[in-house]
Amino acid sequence: MDRATEIELLEELAGLRRARGFWLDDEVATSPVARYTSPERFARERGRLFRALPAIVAHASELAGPDAFLTRELAGLPLLLTRDAGGAAHAFLNVCRHRGTRLVDAANGCARRFVCPYHGWTFDNRGALDAVTHEAAGFPGIDKQGLGLKRLGCAERHGWIWVAAAGATAPDIDGFLDGLAADFAWLDAGALRIVHQDTQERAANWKILVEGGIESYHFRIAHKDSIGPHFQDNLSSYRVYGRHIRSVLPRARLDAMIERPRESWSLRRAANLVYTVFPSAQLLVQEDHVVWIQTLPLAPDRTRLRIATLAPAASEDTTHWRRNHAITVETLAEDFAIGESIQGGLDSGANAELRFGRFEGALDRFNRIVESELDGERPGR
Repeated sequence: MDRATEIELLEELAGLRRARGFWLDDEVATSPVARYTSPERFARERGRLFRALPAIVAHASELAGPDAFLTRELAGLPLLLTRDAGGAAHAFLNVCRHRGTRLVDAANGCARRFVCPYHGWTFDNRGALDAVTHEAAGFPGIDKQGLGLKRLGCAERHGWIWVAAAGATAPDIDGFLDGLAADFAWLDAGALRIVHQDTQERAANWKILVEGGIESYHFRIAHKDSIGPHFQDNLSSYRVYGRHIRSVLPRARLDAMIERPRESWSLRRAANLVYTVFPSAQLLVQEDHVVWIQTLPLAPDRTRLRIATLAPAASEDTTHWRRNHAITVETLAEDFAIGESIQGGLDSGANAELRFGRFEGALDRFNRIVESELDGERPGR
């Protein structure tokens, strides 16, 4: 993001604040309850969104150094991420090519080779089948070259490890970001490291949990005892970039900032930004750090979430970061509890559809992106 864009976004919010107005879409929108409850729809979303599109699966600092490895999961797929001796990152299905058992159980570590715990077949960290136990007697003429680990598309870009599970070709991440590459360069996530993280499961559809993070209508009510007083009441803006959304949620301190000369204005000081990187990541950008919220749908009414606070790599792991992470987790817990409450009422028959007010337009746009992807259409900017 360049300085002109930063000032433009702040001026836009300052104008709304001075006019005591809201960022409004043209119409009230609705969202059918079946979007959040249908098992058939969930299966389509998992296949056409989470397994088909590039996804952030790790921060680059988690795969630091030659021969590092990580195990992860993406839309029910077991992943093995490796970094070879030359520094290149790779992604494979964490599945032995002999009898299909999980190849690596450890969450992370350092290894040049991986030995299957079932029969000892050995693969190197570039995926090649290196050795077969009793090969000559049991597997004469075996094509070891054709039995390497199943490779997935992998790219390291903007400080993140991205995986596209639909094929083996490295995805074009800047093309996928569709106009947000400059913002990702501005964030400079490669200069950060994970200082604290939590994983939890929630009894709610993944879309409900995403929706809860891209509007500020609820802040002064749902977060009245936590972050609510520190933010403007129901004031936010958003932009759509292909499949992705950038939301700007101004803090209460915006009022004082806009009275000062524009040269002193700072977007990250005046507001939180939320990048909804479709479909599985949200980046909550605060003044001095970034929070990565990874969404992993498990069922129509169940979602696993990973919440990671990233701070400058040179910073110490102090009470400051522990306090910030705790505040984030507490605030998100308030949102997630409401999401579970929504999910719990969907089958009651009270509503055939949910309603999005004109200042909740980002929710409608997000759901329209989902619909376009499921219908095989490319969403417009």
